[in-house]
Amino acid sequence: MSTHFKLKAEVREGTGTATVKKLRRQGIVPGVIYGGGQRNYPVQVNAKEITDLLAHASSENVLVDLVVEGAKDKNKLVLIQAVQHNTLSRAITHIDFQAVREDEEIKATVPVHLSGEPVGVKQGGLLDHQVHQLEVRCLPKDLPESLTFDVTELAMGQALHVGEVKFPQGVSPTTGSKVVIALIAETRTTKQGGAA
Repeated sequence: MSTHFKLKAEVREGTGTATVKKLRRQGIVPGVIYGGGQRNYPVQVNAKEITDLLAHASSENVLVDLVVEGAKDKNKLVLIQAVQHNTLSRAITHIDFQAVREDEEIKATVPVHLSGEPVGVKQGGLLDHQVHQLEVRCLPKDLPESLTFDVTELAMGQALHVGEVKFPQGVSPTTGSKVVIALIAETRTTKQGGAA
């Protein structure tokens, strides 16, 4: 299950370009909270705190218990939906928070990992990991930090599809069942060996 991270935020007063640039120079990241049956409103978070949080998370789509100083309803459960980075420094320049409810399903993108050494690789094939993240639908409490699928049984020329893997209880994929997660490709060597 997903780890709930904690983060402090403040309601942001200024919204213009000059104000935002000034905040960034002060080590503050501008953001916005939307969804959850409320109006969108601007917030700001400490750049170091949000950078540290994401460094300890397995993806940028994580659940956060956000404490918003200056807001009518201080405590909010939010999903980080989008993180913008500076193209050169990779510093975070903006962040979007989606307010969610514990009893309503959310959609989030989670990393996909593969485990095991495929039979096809032992036969000289190459494991081609095609899908590195998947969008899933679930309640916030069921959101996995990542998904791990076993590829041990994959033989030469075989593929692992979304419809063939087991997802954690309460979690379902939003993609089609025929999407290929991984496959065992023949290498030039194995093809030549087969032709000989």
